[in-house]
Amino acid sequence: MKILYYGGQKSGKSRLAEQKALSLAKAQKPYYIATYDNSYGDSEMAERIRRHRTERKASFLTIEETRELSRHIQEGETYLIDCMSMWLLNRLDDTEDSLIAELERLADKEAHIIFVLNDVSAGVIPLDAASRRYVDLSGIIGQRLARLCDEVYEVKLGLGIRLK
Repeated sequence: MKILYYGGQKSGKSRLAEQKALSLAKAQKPYYIATYDNSYGDSEMAERIRRHRTERKASFLTIEETRELSRHIQEGETYLIDCMSMWLLNRLDDTEDSLIAELERLADKEAHIIFVLNDVSAGVIPLDAASRRYVDLSGIIGQRLARLCDEVYEVKLGLGIRLK
């Protein structure tokens, strides 16, 4: 089963996705694929990551992967990828085709995969080219994930609204 949780910053996506991963994994610990590239030197983000690791440590096995997500997926296991927005940022210089190809590889895996994606499309068109590319690709990735997933939830105020 493939599931997408999509919504704004601090909307509750990760919490709902974690609950879903734990329920799908049953007695086994699910894997948490963390996509943040911690090389930016952002101390506030480093503190967030430390808190998240501590909070999920007892419930998940953590894999840190910034680019090639599909290489970690094993048949019959449960994975939470948090988040696809950071994965996209890490691969912003890649072609749209290579990004879509990675999504297709993930979709072909016989495993439960829960995706988290930020909604960055509700604002104005960014002034700079890199930001426009990011927003555009985020929309393209979101649409493709929605097609590939069995279930899709929009998250607002901690509530998951099933779209598919």
